[in-house]
Amino acid sequence: MGSILSAHDAVRQVRSLPGVDAVGLEERASDLAKRSIKTTSKAAAIDLAISMVDLTTLEGADTPGKVASLCAKARRPDPTQADVPPVAAVCVYPSMVPHAVANLKGTGINIASVATAFPSGQAPLQVKLDDTAAAVAAGATEIDMVIDRGAFLSGNLEKVFDEIVAVKGACGDAHLKVILETGELATYDNVRKASHLAMLAGADFIKTSTGKISPAATMPVTLLMLQAVRDFRAETGTQIGVKPAGGIRNTKDAIRYLVMVNETLGEDWLSPNWFRFGASSLLNDLLMQRLKLAHGHYSGPNYVTVD
Repeated sequence: MGSILSAHDAVRQVRSLPGVDAVGLEERASDLAKRSIKTTSKAAAIDLAISMVDLTTLEGADTPGKVASLCAKARRPDPTQADVPPVAAVCVYPSMVPHAVANLKGTGINIASVATAFPSGQAPLQVKLDDTAAAVAAGATEIDMVIDRGAFLSGNLEKVFDEIVAVKGACGDAHLKVILETGELATYDNVRKASHLAMLAGADFIKTSTGKISPAATMPVTLLMLQAVRDFRAETGTQIGVKPAGGIRNTKDAIRYLVMVNETLGEDWLSPNWFRFGASSLLNDLLMQRLKLAHGHYSGPNYVTVD
């Protein structure tokens, strides 16, 4: 659903948000990171995490063959284990969308495409809209757009809001994931403001990072975004998804994030429809830990594919 607010009203709401208690936020994130789950629950948590992965290739050297290989892994993450769930989505550049569509037809796996001058967000609006429309026309079911951080950091929140609204309109039936690039927003206050601005403008998901700069996703920043979507649903009745991206590389970290989602938002968000991991390298560790849990040992180094 698109925004029903004007840029003026949305920005006024965002500017009135209270500041973030940084010490309290980091202490809460640290506390949640220490929580553990029962071994009997670990297998289910690993399969849930696998089903939440957006398997991604965003390289200048991407080819139809590489996308086909990625799609094969998305459909059957472990060809030797038929009960491993497929991932949530395959994410590619707009030019590679037709190849993802051809390789994922009938699977139910989402086809995500970055757009809007990814990863900088620095392009005229019409270019961003054309980029988005082309990806959707080619078959993308999800658009990952990145906000103009220059405009945000210079205080031009109206421009950021209007661009998200316009891109949402260009998405049609495709879901819109808005990337905040939190590593460039400098403060927790800015992350809270950007989260609410994106949601008020019509985002279906808010996402931490492009994965192209450091720091990417962190637990305090993700916790802050989880609190933002919790508060937004309480205020509006609209549920928004969250996607931490970049920097989550192993099963232990993934389970920490799932615990954080459960403790902050509850089971309503424990689904690929509402929470994703933007961390392709994470998938290999999840598969290895899954095998160890089932058979008591790690497999050889050639068990998983090299991404």
